[in-house]
Amino acid sequence: MAEEVSIVIPVFNEEAVIKEIIEETIEVVRRRNISFELLVIDDGSTDDTWRIVKELAGIYPEIKAIRLGRNFGQTPALSAGFSRTQGKIIVSMDGDGQNDPNDIPRLLEKIEEGYDLVNGWRKKRKDPLFSRKIPSRIANYLIGRFTGLKLKDFGCGLKAYRSELIKQLNLYGEMHRLIPALAYWSGARILEIEVNHRPRRAGYSKYNFNRIFRVLFDLLTVKFFAGYFTRPLHFFGLPGIILIILSLGSFLAMVLMKFLQGVDMTGNPLLILGTLLMIVGIQLIAMGLLGEISIRIYFETQNKPTYVIKEEIGFE
Repeated sequence: MAEEVSIVIPVFNEEAVIKEIIEETIEVVRRRNISFELLVIDDGSTDDTWRIVKELAGIYPEIKAIRLGRNFGQTPALSAGFSRTQGKIIVSMDGDGQNDPNDIPRLLEKIEEGYDLVNGWRKKRKDPLFSRKIPSRIANYLIGRFTGLKLKDFGCGLKAYRSELIKQLNLYGEMHRLIPALAYWSGARILEIEVNHRPRRAGYSKYNFNRIFRVLFDLLTVKFFAGYFTRPLHFFGLPGIILIILSLGSFLAMVLMKFLQGVDMTGNPLLILGTLLMIVGIQLIAMGLLGEISIRIYFETQNKPTYVIKEEIGFE
């Protein structure tokens, strides 16, 4: 019999907090008196995280665990967990202890009210201002502008989804934070509610400024696939027309400078340099998007996941 709820927790080097997180989560959900499974995805930890998870799996029958071959990243780890869930409702949460399991029943209540995805909002976020809060605000603004979905906290790990919704989404790169946008484009009914955010009690954050650029690249890719995949000329055509207009304008300016001021047309390198850099930039973006198309075709036609499972616990 399939469980009603599946809880997916990706972890990486969280030996100091993983036992407390798992036990607290199980206690909270058991009080709701529903059938559930808890999937822990060890994303290539190099500490004692996996050993602790295995010990807990021998104590709590609800625990299922997957150990990936190396550190693939949060998106592949979540994808590995989503693909193995059996629950009608899926809940994801971070493995660092900052998400509060006591918020899970509130998420489930909103799903039962008819929403397809419920997103957590860390209104009182307990993170450093410059390294976490400010980059997150920038990312939330950009994602909202690009996608048309206005959420305050796309990056919150605590979310609830209907199983049929999340399993139809293909996740790559750093796209776990873009799941609400992908769901929104597929017509899902989405709600955001305030959740508790706790200070990190041990360990260290795995996020840095490099992730901002990865999110921007994934956001561009998602926007392309959602809006222009079947009509790429609309995507590439507009910049092309702009470049043609700019080139004609540069030719006209050089002709006018030649006849009105006597400036040699061959001695005006800034116009040529600017045009060249713009063309090269457009070509690089186009190559990147074509590469995204190729890699998705590779994975989806061969049914290859973006992760490698090394060990499993609790699966038949």
